[in-house]
Amino acid sequence: MDTTLSDPLVGHVLDGRYRVESRIARGGMASVYLALDVRLDRMVAIKVMHRSLAEDPEFVRRFIGEAKSVASLSHPNIVHVFDQGTDGDHVYLSMEYFPGKTLRAVLDERGPLAPREALEIMIPVLAALGSAHQAGLIHRDVKPENVLMTEDGRVKVVDFGLVRAIEGGNQTRSGVMIGTVGYMAPEQVTSGQADVRSDVYSAGIMLFELLTGRQPFGGESPVSVAYRHVHESIPAPSSFSYDIPPSLDALVAKATAKEPADRNHDANAMLVAAVEVHRTLPQTSTGRHSVPPRQQSAEQAFFSGSHTMIQPAIEVPPTRPPRAAVRRGFRVNWFIVALAVLMVGGIAFSGWYFTLSRTAIVPDLVKRNIEAARQLAESNGFTIKIGEGRFDAKVPKDMVLETSPLKGVEAERGSVITIIASRGPEMVGVPKTEGMTEADARVAMSDAGLNVSRIRRTPSDKIGRGLVIKTDPVVGKKVEKGSNVILAISMGLLMPSVVDLPRDQAEALMRENGFDPSCINEVVDEKPGNTVIAQEPAAGAEVDKGARVCLTVSRGPDTGWQWPWEQDPSVAAPDFVNVPDVRFKNVEEAKRELQAAGFKVQVHKLFSRGRPGGDGPGQRVRGQNPLGQVPAGSTINLWF
Repeated sequence: MDTTLSDPLVGHVLDGRYRVESRIARGGMASVYLALDVRLDRMVAIKVMHRSLAEDPEFVRRFIGEAKSVASLSHPNIVHVFDQGTDGDHVYLSMEYFPGKTLRAVLDERGPLAPREALEIMIPVLAALGSAHQAGLIHRDVKPENVLMTEDGRVKVVDFGLVRAIEGGNQTRSGVMIGTVGYMAPEQVTSGQADVRSDVYSAGIMLFELLTGRQPFGGESPVSVAYRHVHESIPAPSSFSYDIPPSLDALVAKATAKEPADRNHDANAMLVAAVEVHRTLPQTSTGRHSVPPRQQSAEQAFFSGSHTMIQPAIEVPPTRPPRAAVRRGFRVNWFIVALAVLMVGGIAFSGWYFTLSRTAIVPDLVKRNIEAARQLAESNGFTIKIGEGRFDAKVPKDMVLETSPLKGVEAERGSVITIIASRGPEMVGVPKTEGMTEADARVAMSDAGLNVSRIRRTPSDKIGRGLVIKTDPVVGKKVEKGSNVILAISMGLLMPSVVDLPRDQAEALMRENGFDPSCINEVVDEKPGNTVIAQEPAAGAEVDKGARVCLTVSRGPDTGWQWPWEQDPSVAAPDFVNVPDVRFKNVEEAKRELQAAGFKVQVHKLFSRGRPGGDGPGQRVRGQNPLGQVPAGSTINLWF
C-alpha cells in the first residue's frame, strides 16, 4: 500500500463525509485513497481525479453522467460505485473497498498462468463485461491494471466509463494511448470509435497475456505498437508455450479478429465460449504455477455468483497388486469374497454414477417458436414453464423473447427454464375525438398510446371552427400502439368572394352559404350600379356559421358619366347584344356557350381554399356579371 503522508488529501474529509486515511495508488488519471465513510461507518475506496481533468467542465459533466450509469450496474464481479461528488477542486468517486492487488501485480509476481488458471480469471471478467454490455455500457479500457484480485480470491473489474468521460472532454489523448495502446482494438486506433466488440478484443489480448506472460506486440513507441495492432494478426498463444491447447488458440483468435464483425458479438458470447473451453481442459496443470485450492469449478463458481477458484487434482497412490500365491491349505471364505465383490461393484457403480453429467448448458431459445423452443429444451434435459407474455412490435406473436436462466448458463438437468413469449405488437383502437378541441384530441390519442402526426384543416358547415371533424385512421380501427394518426380540424365556414358580383346575386350567395348580408353600404363608384366593390370579412376568412357580412355596393358613376361614343361623335357606337344567362349551368358548358356568342370569359372561384361542396370539375356557375345587354365582344365574369 502506497501511503503518502505528505499527500494533502490524507486526513481531509471530502464533502463532510469521507475521511481520507491513506493513499492506496496513483495513476495517470486519478489517485485512489482508503477512506472512512463517517455517515455509514464503513471503509470505502475514493478515486479522486487529477486536477488537470477536474478543471475541464466538459469532462466533469460527462464524468458525472458516466458515474450515474455505472452506479446502476450490479454484478458480483464489478466494483460497485456508491457515490459521486465534487469538493472544491476534487472530483471523486466513492466505491467498494476490497483489499488485494491488481491482475498486473499478479502477472508481475508469477509470470504466465496455466490454461485453467487463465480461464478461471477471465470467466468472471467476461461476466462483468457482459453485464455492462447488456446495460448498454462499454468499458473501453480492459487491461490487467483494471482487474482487482481480492485477498479472498474474488475477481473484480473497475473503472467502467472513466475513459469515455476523458475521451469526451478537452484533454489530450496521448496520455490515454500510452497506458492502453497495447489492448486497443484496431478501430479504436484508426477512428477512435468503440463498441462492445472493442471490449472483446481487449479481453482477448488480456487472455493472451495471461497465457504467455507478455503482450502480443512490442515496439519502440506506442505508435508502432498501435500500427501492429491495425496491420498484423495476433499470434497463437501456443507459439509461445507448448502446453496451450488449440481450443484456447481459437478462443483468442476469435476475440482478436481484425474486423469487429468477425469477433464474438459481445462479452457474453465470449463468456459462453470460454466456459466451454474450460470444460474441455484437463483437471491438472502441467509445468505452470498453481493457485490456492478452491471448492468449485470455474463454471459453477461463476454461475453461482461466488468467486472462481481451481479444484486441485486429487492424487491417489497406486494400489499394490495382490499377492499371487495363496498359502497352501488356506480355505477360501466365500462370504468375504462375495462381500468384496459387492463392495467393488458398488464402488464401480458409484464412480459411474458420479461421472455422469448432471448439468447442461441452457440452449439458445430466443426468437424460436414456443413449441420448437420446448422441444429443444426438453431434448437437452430441461422442462419448460411459460411465463406471462409481453407485447413486442419487432418479434412476432408466440416467438420467444427471453429465457430465465439465460442461454449459455450451466444448470441442473431437469431444472425449469421460464420462457417469456412475445404477444406481438400491441393493438389499440383509435378513440373517438369528433367534436373535441385539438388539445383534448391530442390528450385522448396520447392516452390511447397513439401519436398525432399531422393536423389537416378542413372547411365544415356542420362542425364548429377548431373542433375535430374526423381522424385518419377512422374511429375504432385497431392499429399498432405508437402509430401515427391524422386529425382533420374544422376551419368553420370560409367567406366567399363576391366582389364584382351584382348585389342581388351576392346577397343570395351569402345567405345560401349561411351568412347574414344585412349590412349594405352604397357609394359612388365608376363600376356599374348595384355591383359589389368590397366586403367585410374579406374573402377566404374563417368564420362561424351565421356571421354578419357588410357589402359595399356601387351606386354607379356620377350622373355626368357618358360612354366614349357619347362623348366623342367620331367614335362609332358598338352593337349591343343580349348576354345569355348561364347561371347554374356547368362551368365548362357555360364558358363554351358565351364564347360561341362572341364574348370573352373569365372564371373566378367563390372559395379560394375549397368549400364544403368541393371545387373540382363539374361545378356549376353560381354568379354572373354582367347580364342584360352589353357591347358585343365584352368580357363576362363567371363565379363557381
